[in-house]
Formats: sequence, C-alpha cells, structure tokens
Amino acid sequence: MGSALPRATALLILALLLAAPALSLGAKADVYPEQVTGEVIKIGMTISLTGKFQTEGTQALCGIKAAIKWYNDQGGVDIGGKKYKLQLIYYDDESKKDNIASLYTKLIDEDQVDFLLAPYSSTLTLAALPVANEKQKLILSHGGASDTIVESGYKYIVQVLTPASRYMETAAELVAEKIPDAKIALIFENKPFAQKVKQGLKAKIQELGLQVVYEADYEAGTKDFSTFIQEAMSRGANVLLGGGHYEDGKALVGQAHSLGWKLKFIAILVAPAQPKFRDELGDQVVTGVAYPSQWSQRAPYTPEKAKELGLTWAGPTIDEWVSLFKEVCPNLEAPAYQAAEAGAAIVYLVEAIKKAYEMYGEAAIKDSDKVREAFNGLKIMTFFGPLEIDPATGKQIGHPMILMQWQEGERYIIYPPEVAEREPLIAPPNWWPAETTTPTQTQTSPTASSPAATTPTTTETITTQAGGVSPAIIAAVVIIIIVIVAAVLFMRR
Repeated sequence: MGSALPRATALLILALLLAAPALSLGAKADVYPEQVTGEVIKIGMTISLTGKFQTEGTQALCGIKAAIKWYNDQGGVDIGGKKYKLQLIYYDDESKKDNIASLYTKLIDEDQVDFLLAPYSSTLTLAALPVANEKQKLILSHGGASDTIVESGYKYIVQVLTPASRYMETAAELVAEKIPDAKIALIFENKPFAQKVKQGLKAKIQELGLQVVYEADYEAGTKDFSTFIQEAMSRGANVLLGGGHYEDGKALVGQAHSLGWKLKFIAILVAPAQPKFRDELGDQVVTGVAYPSQWSQRAPYTPEKAKELGLTWAGPTIDEWVSLFKEVCPNLEAPAYQAAEAGAAIVYLVEAIKKAYEMYGEAAIKDSDKVREAFNGLKIMTFFGPLEIDPATGKQIGHPMILMQWQEGERYIIYPPEVAEREPLIAPPNWWPAETTTPTQTQTSPTASSPAATTPTTTETITTQAGGVSPAIIAAVVIIIIVIVAAVLFMRR
C-alpha cells in the first residue's frame, strides 16, 4: 500500500511525457518533388495545413508547388549553363507559434536546406525570424505582411508582399471619393498583422479627413461579433473596414448581414479573397463585399507590361502559373492571392540566385549573404506584379495593392481606377433591402448564411476560441485517464 502512491505518480508522469508536445520534434518532412536528380537547390519552410491558417496555408503551398513545377519542367533553373532543380522540404506547423522555432531549426540542421520560406501569417513569421538570423539563412516572407517583420533589424529577411500598413489605403481612398457621408466602423483582430493594417489605415483616414464613429479590436478566435456590430450600428456606422484572417472575417461579414446592418461599403481582410467565401456565405451576403488584394488573375501583369515599365520579366505568365496551380492542386477551385504571393517568392528567389552568380560566381549560388545582397538591386515583374525591396530592411516597396469586390458571383478589380475592371458597388441592394426596419437587440438569431451568429446574453463582448481539439491532445487525455484508473485500481489491491 505504501508504494502504491509513488508508483501511481510515476505512471502519471510517464503518461504526461508520452503525450508531450515534444513529439512534434519527430515530425517527418514532406518533400516536393520527392525525386530529383542532378544539382538541387533545397528550399525549406513550415506551412499551416491544419489549424487556424489552413485555408491560406493550403493556397500558399499550392502556389509554391506550381512555381517549382514550372522551373523543373524545363529541366531546372539555368545558372551559368548548368541546370538546378528546385526541391521543397516542408512541415505542417499546425498554425501554432510554439512549433515554429523547433521546425525551422530542424530544416536547417537536419534537412540541410539552402534557403527558407517563412510560414503563413505575421505571427508565425515573426517566430521563425530569430532562427533564420541565428543560423544565417536567407528567409523570404510571402505570407507575413506586418511591418514589424522588416522593422526588427533581422539581416536575412526579404519581404515579397506589400507591407500591412499599406493594405487598406485603397479602401480609404475609394470611400473618400464615393461616399461623402461615410461613417466608418473599424473592427480588427487584435494580432500583429491586422493591427499594422489598422495603424496604416487610420493614418490614411486622418489624411483624407474621414470620420470614424466606432473602433474595436477582437481577440483571436472570436466567433460572436453581435455586440460589436450592434454597438457600431447604434453609432450610425455605414462603412465597415476590418477583419484579420479567414474564419473571423467570414463570421464578421455573415453576422453583420444577418443582423441587418445597412452598409454602403464593406472591406474585409483576407477572408473574401478565398473562393470558398462565396460558397459558404452565398451571393446574398458576399455581393458588395470588398477586400484589399495583393493580386488578381486578371491583373495587368504581363511581359508586355514589364517592357512598358522598363522592368525585367521573370518566371511563368499568369496563365501558365494558374494552369500549373490547377494541375498540382485539382481540388482547389482557383488560386487566391495567398497562392500568388507564395509562388512569386520562388520566382523572386531564383532571380536573386541568378544575379548572385553573375556577381560572385558559382560559390554564391547557395550563399545566403551573397543572395541577400543580390536582392538589393533587383527590379523585376512576375505574374504577381512588380517586385523591389528597400536594401536596408528587405521591405517590399515595388508591389502595389488593388481593391477587389464580389459582384455577380465573381471577384473584380474596382480600384484604383487605372486598373479597375468595374465600378465599385456602393450600398449594394442585398445589404439595403427595399423594406427593412432597424434591427433591435432581439433580432440576433442565426441565419443559414451566418451559422456563427449567436444572441449575446450580456453587454460585454462574447468571444470563443476558434478551432477544435487536436488528436494529440485527445490521445494525451485518454492516456492520462487510463493511467489514473490503473493507479486507483492498483492502490485498492
């Protein structure tokens, strides 16, 4: 009897160790393509194939694979008359910040990659940068737009996409031009990316003399936005600018519509860019919803446009890349901008490697310092658009933002005017029905288009955490329960 308790404790400790997150360190890498011959340039990354960022992460991975396939189908990248195949080594980071450092260390130390691509999202990218810097490996940020990424003093960072502080500038300019009585509500996720977007947007709003009547931040994982929406409605807001990532952006738009918020213009980060945004909410909700975009399949990025602007064209055309995207990921309806910016990172890296070779010879091809230096004078156009960095920081300064909007079941460029395909939809009829009454506190029941809407029970913001319980946690709990039951039975003997 006296030895039962220590033994039970030991069993419990063993169970906890078996279930520890450290098991992720033994994760096996995925490789694309699996088999390559000859000279190889190995590129490593983590990407979110599960968890909060899985929608954007899946798009990014497909975009990268399409770009790699374009080069490899030609026998590889021609550098000094020698062909180099590209190979991607990657892990699912499960959208978890805690997984990043160990996996990037593994990519460098064990997988021996030559260059790195950052994870999707600013939060995860910021977790990868210290490892890249310590190990002196060049890392390209394709899915992290926060200005903090290039303001932290890291030497080996190159940003592919337009920084977050400029994301919503076009939306503010459109509102100033088209809605003279605009009363703006700002509802943003309280995470680095969204907050940097808001910071830049507020500066632009002030510059343009626009009026903000409501401002709120919501925590990551928030699913119920009814309190935010009703408060903004009570302030008379008729323009909504906000969001963060896919699930929260979708819920915010769906609940705003179901609660009867009569909006003249809506622009939301990230979520509306995904084709499934329309599939999950329906045309009655998404029509009129706009979003800032890094890219559109119909954007005027062509070899001819590059020549007109005095830029060097690099990589596949839009049509070539889209065709390969559908080939490597046939289950995805169409590429979103997250796929394009990730694919462009491959093209951008290849061009810098080629330039480093021209500057320093063959020894520079896999040298992070030499390739990082080569980026400094690189001005090119890709299927993603123009690319050029600030040499001192690696910040992207050459790539412009566009504003897209859902109209008639499709996404169209509506701003700026010089690239617009259609006029913007202001006060869309699906958000301004002919006969409506102002919703009250009791009009908060969910609709088919907004399954996440719930009736608030207090005046405080109701938040819940997104995502389910992972299989690893479930397994750990089961192991612990079994050990505890066994220990109890042992003590009763």
